[in-house]
Amino acid sequence: MTALPDVVLRDVTLRDGLQLTGKTLDAGDRARLARTLLALGIPELEIGSMARPDLVPPMAGSLDVVAALTPDELDRCWIWVATPRHVEKAAAAGARNFQYCFSVSDAHNKANIGRLTDDSLAALPEAVAHARAVGGRVQLTLATAFTCPFDGPVDPARVLDIVGDPRTDGTCDVVLADTLGQAAPGQVADLFTAVRPVAGDRRLGFHGHDTWGQGVANSLAAAAAGAVVVDGALGGLGGCPFAPGASGNTATEDLLFATRPSYLTPDVLARVVTAGEHLLAELGEPSRSRTAQGVHSEAQAFPWVMR
Repeated sequence: MTALPDVVLRDVTLRDGLQLTGKTLDAGDRARLARTLLALGIPELEIGSMARPDLVPPMAGSLDVVAALTPDELDRCWIWVATPRHVEKAAAAGARNFQYCFSVSDAHNKANIGRLTDDSLAALPEAVAHARAVGGRVQLTLATAFTCPFDGPVDPARVLDIVGDPRTDGTCDVVLADTLGQAAPGQVADLFTAVRPVAGDRRLGFHGHDTWGQGVANSLAAAAAGAVVVDGALGGLGGCPFAPGASGNTATEDLLFATRPSYLTPDVLARVVTAGEHLLAELGEPSRSRTAQGVHSEAQAFPWVMR
């Protein structure tokens, strides 16, 4: 099987993955999991959110996670922000990679962030300026790039308008999110193909949910159309608390097995699966990963089976 060496997996367990869990993890446990995943070779992580903890309780203590990690570790980690003030506060704790997120649809942006899409876009240059002041970088992340839980299908032209808006200048990446997991591979390929020339030299990323079972297929379609980063969470944990119908992320284990990055060996995959199983057991959550099931197969001749 030919690997996809240019595809970078970003594990989002510690942010998107934990948002809807009934139980919470303290900052120390979250920092330890981050170190485990980084040591296993996962290139990038999403480690927390500046969302209000009264609205998203599992994200409380995200700045403590940032403070617990070394600068070298933080070079590979991202924190979710939605305002310039979020960037200031996270930067003061040591963060340098900021995932500035807002929704393409006004209705979801109002529900998720409390403002219209254009208001979030208007504040982006100030967020970039704050990040640059500490040598950091800002990623443009567009939620509901395919469908909105309130308004339905999203016009691709609206996505292109935002990506090409001069107010997004200075962002390092463009991430398109299938927030509801309702997109199909053809749609994903078409949108990334259209966005690629508009994005210029910015990296493209795909954040897909697996609600309709298309998470891996959509991620591979995005990669084939120009995305170099794909997001996943251990066991397929996660979902948006402000998007009715959004279920878990595409499973990290499944994306690793599908893309076969150079650092992935049967032992590394087994360790990732084990880390996910321990986390899910602690949280009382089920695993949605097919790969995590597959490694326990009795087909002992297959090298990817755990022994």
